[in-house]
Amino acid sequence: MQRWISRLLAGGWAVWFFAPAPLAAATVSTQSVYTSMCDASGAVALDASHFAVADDEANVIRIYRTEPAGPPAQAFDLSDFLHVDPRKPETDLEAACWLGDKVFWIGSHGRNRAGKFRPNRDFLFATSFRKTASGFQLVPEGQPYHHLLDDLLRDPRLQPFQLAEGSERAPKLPGAVNIEGLAGTPDGHLLIGFRNPVPAGRALLVPLLNPTDILAGAGAQLGDPLLLDLGGRGVRDIARWRDGYLIAAGPAGSVGDFVVYAWAGGAAKPRRIKDVRLKHFHAEAIIVYPDRPRSFQLLSDDGRHGIGGQPRPKLDPDQQRFRSLWIGLDAAEVRKLTRVTP
Repeated sequence: MQRWISRLLAGGWAVWFFAPAPLAAATVSTQSVYTSMCDASGAVALDASHFAVADDEANVIRIYRTEPAGPPAQAFDLSDFLHVDPRKPETDLEAACWLGDKVFWIGSHGRNRAGKFRPNRDFLFATSFRKTASGFQLVPEGQPYHHLLDDLLRDPRLQPFQLAEGSERAPKLPGAVNIEGLAGTPDGHLLIGFRNPVPAGRALLVPLLNPTDILAGAGAQLGDPLLLDLGGRGVRDIARWRDGYLIAAGPAGSVGDFVVYAWAGGAAKPRRIKDVRLKHFHAEAIIVYPDRPRSFQLLSDDGRHGIGGQPRPKLDPDQQRFRSLWIGLDAAEVRKLTRVTP
């Protein structure tokens, strides 16, 4: 792409000439389309060419090849492991992350769209993946944990955020409880990211200090909450990246834009990746691949809004699809994004 530039010469004459547009520090790929589901939520890389992704409308983990995009290579139904209520089986899985040799998965811990309590949404659990000659084997680890919402409501450090009141509201109403992000930390903790509430316009993160212990039945130990300035947005996903994190930020409700931030952790200020424009792309999963240190993958939840932002009814599984794109960063942008500033 070129642009016109004018330069004023002596005597008041202006000369116009073409100059190349500056190169973007971040590049966005064309979109790829995967099939057999549309409500993509939490996801992790399994190796350089496969990722596992949850469907927030089903209890199935699917494994896809990164290329070529298409149908899943494998699928695993977790309903028996989770012992879900068969009358209302949806677990609303929203986020996933690696921690050591395990992948942790978390439900929204919120009410359903009508504001009704559904205990199947209050899950935090772990699996492992073993590579075999024919693909991958998913192995449940320990026992699912059901009491995280109670732990959050009891913690005095979280009282200012009125989570007890919010836990009784439909998830997209102001102040409601709705978890959509999960990331492992270098010290073996988990960071739980909230889409909602957004207290005083800040995104809420709560550390879980003993994630491995809860798989054996121990109660959750929580850390001090963190509030991040994401431009009034909540956390739609968070992923460990380099020495910090990437955050997909979006509206707590139904209306608003989606952007991506890099955050060095702690008291550092999140830095927006400014060249990334996500029009009609509901970024709800970030996938980081160890062999691609300057790029990452985003998945869009294309369930209710469809591709192109148009509402659509639920489709037959053979017609369902979700999109993916890749963000690439040049070396200078990586240095800027990972620089720690309070």
